[in-house]
Amino acid sequence: MQIYFSRWLSYIQAERGLIWLLSSISISLFVLIPFLVLAWWSVYGDSDIWKHLIIYVIPYASKNTITLLIGVGFLVSFLGTGCAWLVTAYDFPSKRTLEWALLLPLSVPTYIVAFAYLDILHPIGPVQSAIRYIFGFDNPRQFHLPDIRSIYGAIFVLGFVLYPYVYLSTRALFMMQASNLLETARSLGSGKFDIFFRVAFPLARPAISIGLSLALLETLNDIGASEFLGVQTLTTSIYTTWITRSDLGSAAQISIMMLIIVISLIFLENFGIKKKNQINTQIRTMKGKKLKQKGQICIAIFLGWIPVLIGFITPFLYLILETYKRLTLVGNISHQLLKSLINTLILAFSSTIFTLIFGLIIAWAGYNLNKNNNFNLGYLSLKISSLGYAIPATVLAIGLLTPFNWIDHIFSKLTNYHYSQILMGSIFALIFAYIIRFLAISTGYIEAGLAKIQPELEEISRLLGESSGSTLRRVYLPILRPTLIAAAMLIFVDSMKELPATLLLRPMNFDTLSTWLYAEAVRGTYEEGAIAALCIVLAGLLPVAFLSKINARME
Repeated sequence: MQIYFSRWLSYIQAERGLIWLLSSISISLFVLIPFLVLAWWSVYGDSDIWKHLIIYVIPYASKNTITLLIGVGFLVSFLGTGCAWLVTAYDFPSKRTLEWALLLPLSVPTYIVAFAYLDILHPIGPVQSAIRYIFGFDNPRQFHLPDIRSIYGAIFVLGFVLYPYVYLSTRALFMMQASNLLETARSLGSGKFDIFFRVAFPLARPAISIGLSLALLETLNDIGASEFLGVQTLTTSIYTTWITRSDLGSAAQISIMMLIIVISLIFLENFGIKKKNQINTQIRTMKGKKLKQKGQICIAIFLGWIPVLIGFITPFLYLILETYKRLTLVGNISHQLLKSLINTLILAFSSTIFTLIFGLIIAWAGYNLNKNNNFNLGYLSLKISSLGYAIPATVLAIGLLTPFNWIDHIFSKLTNYHYSQILMGSIFALIFAYIIRFLAISTGYIEAGLAKIQPELEEISRLLGESSGSTLRRVYLPILRPTLIAAAMLIFVDSMKELPATLLLRPMNFDTLSTWLYAEAVRGTYEEGAIAALCIVLAGLLPVAFLSKINARME
């Protein structure tokens, strides 16, 4: 009797595990939908328009995209690695503040920094006007700086906003790896530059490649900054091809070209991760050398704070000033802007809840299957769920337009309801896109949290007769609460500042803070857009505070 009961119990547990697996696979298949649609459109798209694009649009856009990636890649590598080495290898006044302040540009979306510098560096803006006043020039024709509306302006803006990706990964490696090797190099008579370029920098290459790949993926995803600064990239070409020409097939074909670049960047990141895992992390951490000469201290402070000044402080103060001007002149915030704020909060909150739930299902299914049955289906679902975050949001949105239209068409046929845009005319399309886009954050954080929990807790729970779902609810979720909060915070903020997918999939007369800012910048009304931008930046400070707290724990 006991044998039959044990078999029955094992069958029930296996069946419940199968439910978790099927749920995980179903969610992963939804993530694959935009990729399958893009592949379909690339085969059946309009060949005549594609010939026009391949001759006149794609070469120029590809050249700009590659130039932008190379320029941003060099700048973020230089700034991120240099700042990481500065605050790790040396000790000087304000270093403790600088360690977390160097993360602040992450709180400002690239299109907001471009929005700010367009006005700051305008020929009649505050910077150039002040320079002309100092040197006695009367008008902009006598003196003006190079136009920021160029590929070099885009490299400047994106580089100073995205360098924290390289800074984070590289500093973590410097802190864990360099001490013993550097002391050996010093004892052999190596100077400061030899120690960095012959010892520290080669060790940091894997970490640099990880941060660099993330920064370049964000560069590919950018549409607002590139368009504000007049740079036609593959991403902006996708957007204009769909919006101005209403040609979904050609936009999908350009998206396939972008996926090739994305796959290359993912390989770069995986290369860095594999190399990083080969490094011994048990070596004594490095202590910074205290600077004593005034000249060295001033240089260190200047070099350390320049990226923060350009990437965060200047645009942030500009937004505060423009917001103050707007509130002083008008006295209140417009009704449309308040509506956009409410739309943003509803959209971000809904996306966060559903993304966490789906991420928990995938991570829990993968955790149980890999641990108990050595299945690789759970691991496969985890990897598929991460694809949405790797591709540009514009590409993702283009891949979702067709299935959304199909669903609307089928629904109208079944219900005899003649209004054709049921899904596309609601925020559900946006929520669905956000879930696919940010599911990697949810699954990644939860998977990391589950890996740190001792498996004995689940065994004890199972011995007490608890099911898999009950064990998750009563044992794991209370332990995972900090991880879930951190993931929710990042998803919420990313949802608030998401621009490309929102521009393509939003319903008619539906604005978020990001689309409101985009529209104001296109019209050139900076004061109203500054309020929306400031709200996004203030929300973005939350994950930066979280990252700085993690950095402090690493020391």
